[in-house]
Order: sequence, then structure tokens, then C-alpha cells
Amino acid sequence: MTRDASAAEAAARPEPTTLGALRDAGTPYRGVKAEIRHNLLARLRAGEPSVPGILGFDDTVLPELERALLAGHDLVLLGERGQGKTRLIRSLVSLLDEWTPVIAGSELNDHPFAPISVYGQNLVAELGDATPVEWLHRSFRYGEKLATPDTSVGDLIGDVDPIKVAQGRTLGDPETIHYGLVPRTNRGIIAVNELPDLAERIQVSLLNVLEERDVQVRGYTLRLPLDLLVVASANPEDYTNRGRIITPLKDRFGAEIRTHYPLDLTGELAVIEQEALVTWPDEPLGEPVVPDHLREVIARFTREVREAPQVDQRSGVSARFAIAALETVAASAVRRAARTGETPVARVSDLPSVVPASRGKVEFADLSGDLEDGREIEVLDHLLRRAVARTFRRYLAGVDLSGLQTKFEGGSTVMAGENVAAADLLHQLGTVPGLAQILERLGVPDGAESPGLAAAAVEFAMEGLHLNRRLAKDVADGQTLYGS
Repeated sequence: MTRDASAAEAAARPEPTTLGALRDAGTPYRGVKAEIRHNLLARLRAGEPSVPGILGFDDTVLPELERALLAGHDLVLLGERGQGKTRLIRSLVSLLDEWTPVIAGSELNDHPFAPISVYGQNLVAELGDATPVEWLHRSFRYGEKLATPDTSVGDLIGDVDPIKVAQGRTLGDPETIHYGLVPRTNRGIIAVNELPDLAERIQVSLLNVLEERDVQVRGYTLRLPLDLLVVASANPEDYTNRGRIITPLKDRFGAEIRTHYPLDLTGELAVIEQEALVTWPDEPLGEPVVPDHLREVIARFTREVREAPQVDQRSGVSARFAIAALETVAASAVRRAARTGETPVARVSDLPSVVPASRGKVEFADLSGDLEDGREIEVLDHLLRRAVARTFRRYLAGVDLSGLQTKFEGGSTVMAGENVAAADLLHQLGTVPGLAQILERLGVPDGAESPGLAAAAVEFAMEGLHLNRRLAKDVADGQTLYGS
């Protein structure tokens, strides 16, 4: 990856290319935190979202985040897995100026007006106003490190470069240092994900970065007044048990912000809609359609699992659980369409595929001692059925389903399932009195010529009748048999 941006972005790059031209143009110099504060206030005054693309945090997390950024605080985001911590951190890059000037060739992103590296200071002293300047896009002013037990001080801060020493430089020469990720992100945002996983002796190396803004390498104190916003993420320590944030380091962060899962069903659905990849533009069968009522089932299922007493509440249930579930249901519809040649539309019979696929995303607590091996699937199946039943009541409560139910009088049955084409399902049913009202309640456009949507609506209604003990159901080998 180069320090250059895309061609479109490069076209907007400012013109000054020397220190003198930069000064003559009146280019302001602001530190990173002042820069972020300035751009955040501009967004707030304009009524724009402070951090675009973040859902469900408007009245809880974002006000805390805005206050921390306006105060110029380094911060820690604390929350269970899959609450959008990393996405939120990465979105902070949009609050940086789109372009910033740096001394050409500087590995520490030296500002031409205030260089901190020996290289930058020597170049300005030698060339003065002729010092070459290049412009760095904000997308290259972000550094991220996933804290792992094998992370070293050299990775974060730096180490003596033996090659430079072999070239004749002395150990006391600052130019013998190979800088780590933190100094190389100078004048930007540095993120440390899963900070408690970082060994405590390595966390110590960040103390000076957060307070004095200098770094120490191999006993040498390098007076580098780093210009950084430091952001870290962590899971609650009582769950991970893999480590902790040492007290002196925790004390140096200005703010600790607690994240959370979506607070309501609407927020859950919004996250799923934004994140799930269910558009397949190159698919010859067409893009899969997942009807709204099935999307709601998945959102309710996620919330049911998250609140279930059998699930470890300290672990949580990630938003990735719901996202993967929707993608699995869409894939199941495409798989059926590939066999039947129809347009891929998801149906209730595609929902069971979610359970085995998502089992690894849930940690069970077994607090009662009765969760034996294999019971996890039973628990998830039960919660999925409950989500379907609640969604059925929301969409079809008050709808006269007697016309559909009479189809099964006299011992008639209807075969559904993951391998039954929509046209075959509808053919088995024939004319269904009251079908128009069912389709209307489930959002199928009036007069729409879509066997897939009609089959999805009818199968959902049959499943709801079964869950309300008004219709029998038998499942075997991927086939579902509804009957009286």
C-alpha cells in the first residue's frame, strides 16, 4: 500500500509542494485532537451524524464519544463481542482533515511546521522554505494493532535496527531506531484492539505514549512529542479472563465508554440490513429475496438467544450472529433455486439451516447443570420456533386463516421443504380462500406475479398454524409435511 490515495481523491489534493508555499498559502497547523474537535463541531452545527454508518448508539454511546473527543481524551471502548467497537473506532478517521501536509520522505509523518524526527528537523534546517512537502490522505493516518500475546515492544514502539548499526551509525544515534506502529501513526489515530490480551509488560510501554507523548527504546529516551489520538477496545474483563488493563494504563485514558447491543427490534433489523451481504449481482438465477417477515424472525431469534438463561450472558451474542443467519437463509434459498430453476426466495423451510451454522457463535452457560451434550441444538431450535411464533402473531394476528386450514380437512397434506419448488407448493394447495389478505399482511404487492413470494407467505402461515397447534407437521430428510 502506498501513501497515495485514489485517482479521484488525488485530484482534490492541495497544491503547495514546499514549506515556503505552504506557509504563503496560510495553511493552518492543528494537532490531531484539535483537528478532530474542529471537524466534529462542524458536523454537530450542521446537524450531521458525528460518526456516519453507526446504528443504535445515537442516544447512548455517541454522546459519550462526542464529549470525549471534544475534551481531547484518549479513550477505551468496553463491551461484549460483536457490538461494533472496531467499526466505531475505524469510523473516527472520517473526522480527520481529508488531506494533511507532511515532509516528503518522513516515516513519522512530520508536519513541515513542527518536525519531530531527526530526519525532518535536519531537512528543514538544510533546505528551509524549499523543504519538499507531500500530502497525506486521512485514510493513511490510521494504525490498528490487534493485541496478541506475542506482540512485542518493538512492534508497538520500535527497536534498534542492527542493519543501520552495521552501516556505521552508533547506538546512541536516533536514526538507528526502526520505529514501531505507534510512532509511524504520528499525527493520526492509533487503535489497539482487545487491549487486555496485551501482556502487562508490553502495556507498560504505552504509559509514556499516553501521558508524556514520548517513547523509550532499549534504554534510550527519544523525545518525540507524538501527536496521536489513542483508542483501545476491550471485552469485559470478567468474561475474557485472559488478562487485564493494568491500573496505571487505565488511569491514563481520559474516557471509558461502554457499548451495547441494539436496544430494540428496530435497531437489530437496521444492523442486519446494513451489514448482511445478500446481494449477488452476478448470480444467473437473480438476487435472493428474503421477505421482511423472515428478516424479523432472524432479528427476534438473535434477541431470544441473547436473553436465554442457557447462554453465557458475559459472552454475549454478537451482531455477527444475526448477520450470518440472514446470509445463510439467503444461501439456502439460492441452493434450492439452483435445483428447481426458480427465482430464489427464502421461506420458513430455510430457517432451520441457521441453527447448526450459528452454534459456534453461542457460548452456553449451563448454570442449571442440565445442559447435556447435544442439548445446544435443542435450545436453539426452541428459540427459533418461539421467534417464528412471535413474528407470526405480529403479522397475521386477526387474519382469517380458516380458508387455509380447511385445505387440510379430510386428511390432505402439503409437502414443503428446502427442495420443494414454489410452484409445486402452490399447486398442492390449489385455490386458498383469504390468500389475498395473507399476502397483503406480509407485504406482497397486490397483483404481483411471484410464485416465490406467494409460497413464502403461505408456508409462513402454515408454520404459524402449526406453532399454534392448529396444524400438524412432520419433518424428515429436509422435507416438511403439513397436515390436519
